[in-house]
Amino acid sequence: MSTLNGNQNGKTDYDFSGKKLKTLPTELFKSGGDAVKVDLQSNRLKQITGISQLTNLKELNLSKNEITDFPLEIKGLRQLETLYMNQNRIKTIPENVFTSLVKLKFLKLSTNRLEKLPIDVNSCQDLTYLNLSNNCLKNLDPIVDLTHLKELYVERNQLSELPDKLFQNNGLTQFKANGNPLRKPPVEVCAGGLSDIKSYFIMLEENASHVYTVKTMFLGNSMAGKSTLCRSLEKGCPVPVEEDDRTVGIDISEVNRDGIRFCFWDFAGHEEYYITHHVFITPQAFVILAINLFSYNVDDQSFKENVEFWIKNLQLKVPDSVVLLVGTHVDKCTAAQVLEKKKHIEERVKEMLEKHKVNLEQRRKNLPDGDNPSLNNDQINQIERLIEYKLKVLEFIPIDCTKQEDINRLVARIKNYVLNKDTFPNIEKTLPRSFYDVEKDIYELVKNEDIPKHGYVSQNVLLPELKSRHDTLDDDQLKLILQYLHRIGVIMWYKEIPELAGSVFVKPSFLISLFKTIVRHDLVQELNKISPAQLKSENALVREKKIWISDYKDRASLSNVAIRILVRTELQKNYGENDEELIQEVVGSKNKKGSLLELLKHFDVCLPTKHNSPLNPKANEFWPKQVWEASNPIVYEPDACLFPHYLSDNEQVKQKWESDHTEDLNVHVYLLPEIPHGFFHRLVIRTCFLYSPYWIGKDQCMLCRGNKRFLLRECHDEDQFIEIRCKESELESSEDIQNAWIVIREIMKCLNTLTEQWQGLYQIVHSPCKAQDCNDFFKWNYWQEWLELEDSGTNPFNVGLDEILTCRYGHQRRTELLFPRTPDADLNGGHMK
Repeated sequence: MSTLNGNQNGKTDYDFSGKKLKTLPTELFKSGGDAVKVDLQSNRLKQITGISQLTNLKELNLSKNEITDFPLEIKGLRQLETLYMNQNRIKTIPENVFTSLVKLKFLKLSTNRLEKLPIDVNSCQDLTYLNLSNNCLKNLDPIVDLTHLKELYVERNQLSELPDKLFQNNGLTQFKANGNPLRKPPVEVCAGGLSDIKSYFIMLEENASHVYTVKTMFLGNSMAGKSTLCRSLEKGCPVPVEEDDRTVGIDISEVNRDGIRFCFWDFAGHEEYYITHHVFITPQAFVILAINLFSYNVDDQSFKENVEFWIKNLQLKVPDSVVLLVGTHVDKCTAAQVLEKKKHIEERVKEMLEKHKVNLEQRRKNLPDGDNPSLNNDQINQIERLIEYKLKVLEFIPIDCTKQEDINRLVARIKNYVLNKDTFPNIEKTLPRSFYDVEKDIYELVKNEDIPKHGYVSQNVLLPELKSRHDTLDDDQLKLILQYLHRIGVIMWYKEIPELAGSVFVKPSFLISLFKTIVRHDLVQELNKISPAQLKSENALVREKKIWISDYKDRASLSNVAIRILVRTELQKNYGENDEELIQEVVGSKNKKGSLLELLKHFDVCLPTKHNSPLNPKANEFWPKQVWEASNPIVYEPDACLFPHYLSDNEQVKQKWESDHTEDLNVHVYLLPEIPHGFFHRLVIRTCFLYSPYWIGKDQCMLCRGNKRFLLRECHDEDQFIEIRCKESELESSEDIQNAWIVIREIMKCLNTLTEQWQGLYQIVHSPCKAQDCNDFFKWNYWQEWLELEDSGTNPFNVGLDEILTCRYGHQRRTELLFPRTPDADLNGGHMK
């Protein structure tokens, strides 16, 4: 039976959601068409024959069904105000449907397969909310005259331009368009939101210019020849790079060639630097992957280390990127060896990309085989989104970097690739002339030393300088231009970090050089170089330096004093900088964190160490005039930062956690197709900022909330997942269990936020059966909705499930040990709304 709710006008609301319906239920029409609200979401409907009889209907929810043809009968629902048609399979909408729906205020058509909109959609002049995200739309012209529109969402379509008339609508308050190949406005402008887009079109009226900009990233293993490639392409001739001159961290340069602006980012190949790559690798990038053909062996291991690792990480982080494979060190190989290795790499890459696609399609195909296919709609849509991403791997090019003709050949090939709009659909950007002029003026300010040569400048200094040269631009417009330049990598301005909002890194190389001082493969060597004089400047002793090195090796922590000395040395060496105020602002002091530590924290590279002695609820009571003894030994923690990626074992975590128990609260979050490199440590850093004390290992972490212990563990079985556990022995009541679920929810929020930064990932959440040696599980279908709920005490996540759940092998457990549960929540059809 449906859920039936009367209202004071004698009309009725019907809830048939999640009933596995293939046709409309007859009871919907028995009442004589008096329904005002009908919920049919999460069913198997392909048609809705008879729906036009409901002439009083005001709200209709048909989301998460199997509709492929937009139902013509809907035009008979002339009183309709709210329509959900999202998460179906609709390709087209016929004309003359919306002309009858003039009262429509809310329309959700997201996650379908629409290629265009009918012209008559502009008949819905009362429409205030329109969601068209996750479709295949190429233009928005039919909706530009919807003058009452307040919210518009068009993410992940195929839009190259947005109509300026759309943003003359002063009523529009919410707009999102990320995930489109936009060139007008560029995606870097749209990322700033509605106000930036409106400002862009106003500024565009003055004078527009078309620019071609390509962010080019050089990736590959250590000593693969990335720097040689980068510098040779920059100069247009062979440039040998000595081993001692190899990249530490990231080197940045720029070259303009034949009207194309290349921003070169040369990434160091040592594994220690991978943790910073995610900060600077951006969508729609051009990646040159250097492969050392001399050291490459024609076997699986060599391919995995030199090629597969990099392509897989790109698929997870930026699945819409373009990759050019370049074989280096050809001069050390015979012609036959080059051909053999080239063929092996090309065949294996093709096989790898095909396997990735087949695996996704197979997983999508298998999903509807469950008891209720509608529950899998979200996952199906996620998989289809990943299938639509097409990481392009271009033809393999072996070159001899010592030969001019090979450099010329590579330059010509790159130019042809980037000008191909099928390969780089948004290389051309339409910008107001003022964007170009402001950037030019910034360079001049540095050149004329109106800005220090390191380029680290206060916003309060930079804006007046620019405004004096551009009196027609106001502060908001100048900030828009600065944010655009930040997003394309020309400058860096992290206005979302409160501590850094007032400062601008006009030269990104300055910021990179600061990162290099700490995140490097030879850190111990650099620590050993610290002189007695440098130690005295911080009132430190030589023996403290030895402790710093020992702590770094054994515990992956680095003293803040050591960090200050290293960064101070870098500033003085490369910039001749002795301004104590600037140095303290960057590296901090004993009483204040510097901007560098704020950045490292913001990008999940490290976290401050904390006092790791938990409060003991059974501690000895204090009485006056009596000797008191601490129940826990006091552990001294230095003022330092912990870098989890440097840890090599889990011994400390294992000692504190002791062992697993089958009755532990246990959640498995599967990350498909695989867990990205460094993902787990980023999750650990974010989580440990919330809870203390904590103990961190190579792929495990234990943290505490009160007297409850929680474990995070990275698992690499056939399926890769992150496990979250809470100790069974510390869950003595239902209240304890629900409090533990609150912590797990916070951990999963951190995990979900991180996952959103990897476009090529999706998640599945399970609670494994608690019986020993049973490999069955209970699937969470609505975990994302649970994460979005407020902490109001009315958490309905587990609504409608029995008090006891049984796995397919007959093992039973209390439901609250498998899912978060609010016992007094109202039942609602066995699933969450």
